[in-house]
Amino acid sequence: MDWKVFFSTFALIFFAELGDKTQLTVMTLSAQSDSALSVFIGAAVALSVSALLGVIFGEAITKLVPTQYIHLGAGIMFVALGLLLIWGKL
Repeated sequence: MDWKVFFSTFALIFFAELGDKTQLTVMTLSAQSDSALSVFIGAAVALSVSALLGVIFGEAITKLVPTQYIHLGAGIMFVALGLLLIWGKL
């Protein structure tokens, strides 16, 4: 286990999710439900499966495409999405 990667991943995901629509949705579901534990478990499993898919696809893609192209493509997509959000197209 690479603890440096573990803690940097945890910190990045934790702070990225604060105030995110996922957290707001979980708060709403928890407020509407009589079973906060069920909401927590459902949300935790959903986020875990989502992360697992990201890891599986990320690992597969790096075997086919050089990392520098992946970084470039991700950067371009983030800028494009940001511009679309600013212009109100999304």
